[in-house]
Amino acid sequence: MQHPPFSCMIVDDNEIDRLTALAHARQYPTLDVVGMFESPTDALASLQHRAVDVLLLDVDMPGLSGLELRAQLMQVPVCVFITAYPDYAADSFAVDALDYLLKPIRADRFRHTVSRVEQFFELKRKAQLFDLSLGADTIFIKDGHRQIKLNLHEVIYLEGLKDYTRIVTTTQPYTVLSSIGNLLQNEPFQSFLRIHRSYAVQRHYIDRIDAQQVHVRQFTLPVGRSYRSVFRQDLHD
Repeated sequence: MQHPPFSCMIVDDNEIDRLTALAHARQYPTLDVVGMFESPTDALASLQHRAVDVLLLDVDMPGLSGLELRAQLMQVPVCVFITAYPDYAADSFAVDALDYLLKPIRADRFRHTVSRVEQFFELKRKAQLFDLSLGADTIFIKDGHRQIKLNLHEVIYLEGLKDYTRIVTTTQPYTVLSSIGNLLQNEPFQSFLRIHRSYAVQRHYIDRIDAQQVHVRQFTLPVGRSYRSVFRQDLHD
């Protein structure tokens, strides 16, 4: 299965080690390095304003250790420690580290780590789908003169068309007489992520996110400028 790129941040006080981690990460399209920091404090400040999927952290750093940094960033789904010291391995798993690599990084070992990262997010996606199928709300909509029963987990995205909303499902689209804003205020649709004044998507159908677009199944949808930061934050909650 093709995985979307996972945003990644590298924090290491040694420049050569930072560049080495970057070189390894760049071998894998699933890792999108969006920041590198020498100072854990600077990294922490940056992460107050953006969300990432993966942290690659050194452990022994001045001021704030990698373990302490991770403890303040437990909302980040995946943390991998890269260190010259094996002694911290047990402590790392106390802060939910996915993996623990020893320097110098071996290519085959890093490949194994990336595979674990991909498996983690795939299992997370399947768990979300399972939860949706277990609690799949069934709603009735009026499409023209017909009453249609829909399972919410089959709805891929919503498209606002002024006073109407197009509901695109895994089988076919429907059009209902309700604005997208009003529809999203209804409890069954409050889990949808608003990405544009005219579009809202189901999280589990997102395949890839670009700078200004979201790819869901075979569809490419725009991300509105005013929705970008909120959408990315909601995506990582």
